[in-house]
Amino acid sequence: MSTPLLNSKSIAYGILRALLIIGGVFVLLWFIWKIQSVLLYIGIAAVISLIGRPIVVFLRDRLKFHNTLAVIITIFFILLILAGVTYMIIPIMLEQGENLSRIDIEEVKGNLEVLNIEISEYFGIKRVNIFERIQGLEYVQNFDVELIPQFVNGIFGTLGNIMIGLFSVIFIAFFLLKDSRLLVEGVLVFSKKGTEGQFLRAFNKIKKLLSRYFIGLVLQVFVLFILYSIILLIVGVENALIIAFFCALLNLIPYLGPAIGSILMMGFVISDNLGADFTHTILPKLVIVAIGYSIVQLIDNFINQPLIFGKSVKSHPLEIFIIILIAGLLFGIIGLVLAIPTYTALKVISKEFLSEYKIVQKLTRNL
Repeated sequence: MSTPLLNSKSIAYGILRALLIIGGVFVLLWFIWKIQSVLLYIGIAAVISLIGRPIVVFLRDRLKFHNTLAVIITIFFILLILAGVTYMIIPIMLEQGENLSRIDIEEVKGNLEVLNIEISEYFGIKRVNIFERIQGLEYVQNFDVELIPQFVNGIFGTLGNIMIGLFSVIFIAFFLLKDSRLLVEGVLVFSKKGTEGQFLRAFNKIKKLLSRYFIGLVLQVFVLFILYSIILLIVGVENALIIAFFCALLNLIPYLGPAIGSILMMGFVISDNLGADFTHTILPKLVIVAIGYSIVQLIDNFINQPLIFGKSVKSHPLEIFIIILIAGLLFGIIGLVLAIPTYTALKVISKEFLSEYKIVQKLTRNL
């Protein structure tokens, strides 16, 4: 008679334990959702620390700087770069805002209509009434002018959040650079007794690979910025440097970013030459930009990326393409950006803890 009673108690205990686990998981997910901004700050600070680590090591070990001083100089150097980019962007944004306030809508409409006619005649296609198409869009029909002040207020609110976020990121990055053991100790918290060595090896390997990867991305953006600037300066586009910088940053989004960048460049070429003759002025400049952009992408795809992805994360190009494709389908643009570093970390962890499986041995043979 006691056996059924014991079984019922065991079942009830199992159900209660399962419910508590499910409840705990939901509470944990809710907590993570609530502190997502803090996690984002820590993530960005970790990336900055990975990029700045070689500078700190160079200053400390080669030039014999004190560790704290080396970290301060590194943080100052990073802030100097951010200040330089901001100094380059803000005046141009203010200038463009002033230009927009003085823009003659009717003149722009007339120039666009002339351009539309010239394109239609040049390519022998049926002319499309651009303005009727735009006015027919549901978004345009439902646009509320009162949203503009709200949008402006939202920008100022966002700027305030950015300043708070910047201070938080720099503060966290400083201590991650100053005391590299902080991240290590944070990782070892999740290890079981006796597996600390495996966790430590995996962490050091991930740190080394991702440090090289992010430094490679910085170099990639710099090279693309120089090449894009040359193209835009050749065709005489206004604010060529800032446009080149944004297009170079867009390249951080695999496959989708370069496509958006090309459209952005073409759009600025057309907008800067509205009212000019399409055949003799706009079309030649578009051809130059298209050819130049294609050459830069070939350089990036066959020189920059193999050096960055192949040597830093040690993965085959086809392997990387499939991972980026899957991450993009599952998580959108964020997935595209985080696919490679996340996959690299998972490969290192798998090699350390799941090396008995053949698929893991195959994927991690170069690590």
